[in-house]
Amino acid sequence: MKLEDIKQKVAGNEYDFLRTNEHLGKSIILLGLGGSHAYGTETDTSDLDIRGCALNSKSEILCGEDYEQVTDIPTDTTIYSFRKLILLLTDCNPNTIEILGLKPEHYLYLSEIGRELLGNRKIFLSRKAIKTFSGYATAQFRSLDNKTSRLADQSIKEKHILNSINLASESFNEMFFQYPEEAIKLYIDTAVSPDMDSEIFMDITLRHYPLRDYKDMWNRMSDILRDYEKLGKRNQNAISHNKLGKHMMHLIRLYMMCIDILEREEIITFREKEHDLLMSIRNGAYLDANKQPTDDFFELVNKYKKRLDYAADNSSLPDTPDYKTIREFTMYVNERVVKEE
Repeated sequence: MKLEDIKQKVAGNEYDFLRTNEHLGKSIILLGLGGSHAYGTETDTSDLDIRGCALNSKSEILCGEDYEQVTDIPTDTTIYSFRKLILLLTDCNPNTIEILGLKPEHYLYLSEIGRELLGNRKIFLSRKAIKTFSGYATAQFRSLDNKTSRLADQSIKEKHILNSINLASESFNEMFFQYPEEAIKLYIDTAVSPDMDSEIFMDITLRHYPLRDYKDMWNRMSDILRDYEKLGKRNQNAISHNKLGKHMMHLIRLYMMCIDILEREEIITFREKEHDLLMSIRNGAYLDANKQPTDDFFELVNKYKKRLDYAADNSSLPDTPDYKTIREFTMYVNERVVKEE
């Protein structure tokens, strides 16, 4: 679909919710392409994904409330609240950090604050990307490897989820009301569910703790778990609907994006240089006669994993994002909303 056709479509009745929803309308600061159109790997049959961000209202800011996101399933559109997006960007979440690295023409709308958000994108970059991106990629890779048993896949997946949550929790005492280190303990043990081999458990002991801060921490952990569950469903959907090539392509793309972040300190969503390789993977060049990934594909994965490991060892990015500047930018934006500027 051509860009002009996309803009015309988004301006049509099907997307009226962007203009009429109580959380959106004039509050939208950024609207852009998502999915295959954003990566440059779309085909004639690719669905249109729209992603964006909208400011929290004055009352939400002052009352500590948040609607988190508006999702329209028929159009595959997700608009994050400003507060929710900042939290996800701070964790270098792969599904949202890509919003800051689109081609300029792929932004369908940018307000003044939206442009300032893009201008500050580097404050969110840190070595957290190593675990967030590689965690997602490894989870996908394990699902592709048909030599791994179902229970082993599930156990490995739990470890990746726990690692991602532990990574996110490193910033909790800086972003929320402080608590003793032993107050929140997450660990893996024998599963209670008969469908699982092992699962994540938690021991929590908090006293006189702000409910809203706990809610925000819980939401961040819940978001990570939900993202991995969605990933698992996409894995099975890809296999059952003969879309494994597309799934394999996105695995390699995750490695490519993370390497750019670590080596070049840039977010590059549109994969122009690697377009031909990615499309060949999507079109089945690395599938055998039984529609299973070939050994060549797993060698390719190993090649990119080694590149990622090297980039991780040599990256000049800080261990954590620029929390101070992120906080100042968040306050600046929210203050403008409250003052109705």
